[in-house]
Amino acid sequence: MSPISSFIRTLLVILVASFLSSPGQGDAAPRTGQPLPNFRVISTTGQSITQENYHGHVLVLDFFATWCQPCRQSIPHLVEMNRKYGKQGLQILGVSVDEDGERVVKAFTEEFRVTYPLAMAGDALTVDFGVRSVPVMYLIDKKGKIAEVYRGYTAEMARSVEQSIKRLLAEK
Repeated sequence: MSPISSFIRTLLVILVASFLSSPGQGDAAPRTGQPLPNFRVISTTGQSITQENYHGHVLVLDFFATWCQPCRQSIPHLVEMNRKYGKQGLQILGVSVDEDGERVVKAFTEEFRVTYPLAMAGDALTVDFGVRSVPVMYLIDKKGKIAEVYRGYTAEMARSVEQSIKRLLAEK
């Protein structure tokens, strides 16, 4: 093997090793037990919303898209959770990653009779939360810490979400 080939091979090994050992975007996602990252969004009704709006409440932060089939299945469940547990302290914030804008989300709100605030996610927010696919639900406790993270949507997951909501609402 020539000295140049040996050098290139060594350089490639170093590059691959450094790439594999460096944290990627998915690693940036907040994890269970961590505080909810600071955020600010504007709802589709024009209201400014930050994480401070939810202090002392249980929050479901739902990243979704109007075109996503699992999201379209999860939204009616979240509407029902809001109806059942809203008076007990549950808050839900839907954050759309749709690229077609607010008009599409407003139509979606009407179609699905969404009863909780919806906002548009900017690139910074999706990066801060490590959102690479939807749906992703962050369940936040009353102290502002991430209690659960759910990716995707199934009937079994829906049951788990409801059980977690009930448990977190019961905590002091």
